[in-house]
Amino acid sequence: MTTRTLTDFVSAYEDLFATYSAWTDGFGAADLATQSLCPDWDVRGVIGHTIGVETVLDGWAPSTDSPPPFEKMGEFGAAIADLDPAAVAVKVREVTSSRLAHLRTMDAGAAEAASMTPLGVGTYGDFLRIRVLDLWIHAYDIALPLNRAVDAGRLAADLALDEVAGAIGYIVGKKVGLPDGMSAVVHVTGDNERDIAVVVDGKARSVAAVESPDVEITADLETFVLLAAGRLDPQERIDAGRVTWTGDAEWGERMARNLAYTV
Repeated sequence: MTTRTLTDFVSAYEDLFATYSAWTDGFGAADLATQSLCPDWDVRGVIGHTIGVETVLDGWAPSTDSPPPFEKMGEFGAAIADLDPAAVAVKVREVTSSRLAHLRTMDAGAAEAASMTPLGVGTYGDFLRIRVLDLWIHAYDIALPLNRAVDAGRLAADLALDEVAGAIGYIVGKKVGLPDGMSAVVHVTGDNERDIAVVVDGKARSVAAVESPDVEITADLETFVLLAAGRLDPQERIDAGRVTWTGDAEWGERMARNLAYTV
């Protein structure tokens, strides 16, 4: 995986926050009330969640023993629950501007600092990469039901793909169940094209490359990441030709249908 700097994460945040702010600036009441891809949330609820998480990270320093005050993350959602669309947009810009200002004041080496993350102790960069993935996925939770394009920048998409690629061993080994001795490669197409290879030798693990994989899956980045996030019906993207497979037909289809590892 490419080493990412704090500057990379800040740039991705800037693009993602610009997307959210531009959308909320133009949303009407009907847009905010539209059902998102998340069953429990409409568009307003997704915004309340995503931006609400950032409110508790704003000002928090990387730490291995003092977690962010996640118990307060629902306060933002509650605060915007009854606001008109223009007021929601103002609140989003206030939070995102403050969060970016905080990130820009951090030491350049902050991404390498040891820190708690949603997956246990890692680095602050690990935490930020998970946040970029979350913001990127939730952008699609909003965009697809509203028939909007997500234009959050190549770097944000790369970081989202980094996070999913880092879980490929778990996906292939636990969710797909590829048997011992087999190998697979995911070919991610588009501007962020990448080959993600995995072998199963006792356990599934990521490798740099596989010369003759048993299974090859091809998908555009949106399809691959959203399938991994459990946001899409695999059949929809199979029918559209946006996820295909070659090699072992049984395991190729099983892999295409069982990429989801997070929701």
